[in-house]
Amino acid sequence: MNCFCESGKTYELKIEGDVGADPFWCDICGCNLNTEDVPISGELAEELSSWAINYGEWIDWEKDRLLSNGLEMEDDFNRIGVALTKKVLQEIGDIYNVKYSPAKSTSFY
Repeated sequence: MNCFCESGKTYELKIEGDVGADPFWCDICGCNLNTEDVPISGELAEELSSWAINYGEWIDWEKDRLLSNGLEMEDDFNRIGVALTKKVLQEIGDIYNVKYSPAKSTSFY
């Protein structure tokens, strides 16, 4: 996959939610990668896209604070992220190193 690394390619992937971004990132340079460039099934790509859309649903963006049940919502988001990362690892085998980067709302405490 193409990224901003010196070699122009990466085999180090990170799955992470962020507002308006695909869930795949180069774990070296931080480049956001297109989901369609990752060799996974269309079904798993759709699951990941649906999951990523929910990033930050535990935050009241206008007031810049967590919702009353925000920590539980964030925990659920991370639990699903871990499960999806395991599915990605099953589908792509040993081609890429893949890790999950959990959402952390520590700035809102």
